[in-house]
Amino acid sequence: MKLSGLLARQEEDRPGVIGTARVPRRADELPSRLGPGDIVLLDQVDLDRRTADTLVAAGVAAVINAAPSISGRFPNLGPEVLSSAGVALIDRVGRDAMRVVKDGARLRVHGGRVYSGDREIASGVEQDADSIADQLIEAKAGMTAQLEAFSANTIEFLRTERMLILDGVGVPAVSVPIEGRHVLVLVPGYGHADDLKRLKRYIKHYRPVLIGVDAGADTLLRAGYHPDVIVGDPNGISTDTLKRATEVVVPAHLDGHAPGIGRIQDLGIGALTFPASGNAEDLALLIADAHNASLVVTVGFQATLHEFLDRGRSGSNPSTFLTRLRLGSRLVDGAAVTSLQRGAGSNGPVIVLLMAALVVLAVAFAVSGFGTSFLAVVADFGRGVLGRAGEWFA
Repeated sequence: MKLSGLLARQEEDRPGVIGTARVPRRADELPSRLGPGDIVLLDQVDLDRRTADTLVAAGVAAVINAAPSISGRFPNLGPEVLSSAGVALIDRVGRDAMRVVKDGARLRVHGGRVYSGDREIASGVEQDADSIADQLIEAKAGMTAQLEAFSANTIEFLRTERMLILDGVGVPAVSVPIEGRHVLVLVPGYGHADDLKRLKRYIKHYRPVLIGVDAGADTLLRAGYHPDVIVGDPNGISTDTLKRATEVVVPAHLDGHAPGIGRIQDLGIGALTFPASGNAEDLALLIADAHNASLVVTVGFQATLHEFLDRGRSGSNPSTFLTRLRLGSRLVDGAAVTSLQRGAGSNGPVIVLLMAALVVLAVAFAVSGFGTSFLAVVADFGRGVLGRAGEWFA
């Protein structure tokens, strides 16, 4: 047996989780960099649900976080998602681990310790369902301070972006006709693909403008839909999806720099830039608003207070809050549309009424003289047809 094979077997016999290290430089690199069984190294305080969903969907075996996954500021949802999926979570290993571990290295995680071969290279706190539950209970006390900070951030954001929020100044003019139409905005949030399937009948009936945000555009294409508008960083969206979209809008920093615009240019695809400090999903809503959409249905968006705070991008929360105020009653959650469809679209009562009406009609028809004569004619016609058929096949 070769030495490499012997070492691999010895490693497999050791306790813990074994996998290939992945050290993404940015959070938006996660979808394209991960594979089943990988061990991911992150440096993210208060691991949010969206990131956790991405990790679970990729099939990672373990997550090593240089920072605390639950800081106590508020009860964030990411660690609980990982625990429920059976993904090992090691917290507080420190930033030195991010420098020591090389992308692609073979790692083993056991008992809160990280090994490369026989050598221990980092250690932290191993989280489980009980420890996560205890920390979430304590973190609920931090929500008051978090909401106060959010209020202050909202006022500051309104000072810098008041022209955009109040008057729509700076929103790019897309070529897709939106005025007076329904718009469906899909973001890659929790359960977004399943929610999209439930809206199949709504999409078929109303034919809304379909806006895919980031990886949500790929979900639209996989579901068999043509994305009308894509809003997001092209680096996290497949080439096929980008080429099929009617319009691509790339979020840009306030200084005009648009991450990912280079990929768009390399693909030879035309794109618009949208300089703003809000996140991509809020920019998509502002596009629908500025082009006078009659109704905006959101899929994959945060619907509860915990999910609203649990974004991993606290600086963008003010834009989310103010954008929703801007759209007001025109903004509808996709789950509400699905619920209304179920209530309005049931065919059971209609079928029962139709059958009852047919029974009454048949009885009235049968007892009338005309009905008896008509049935006799039909019977004679049937016997004639059967007689001719017998002659043909005799």
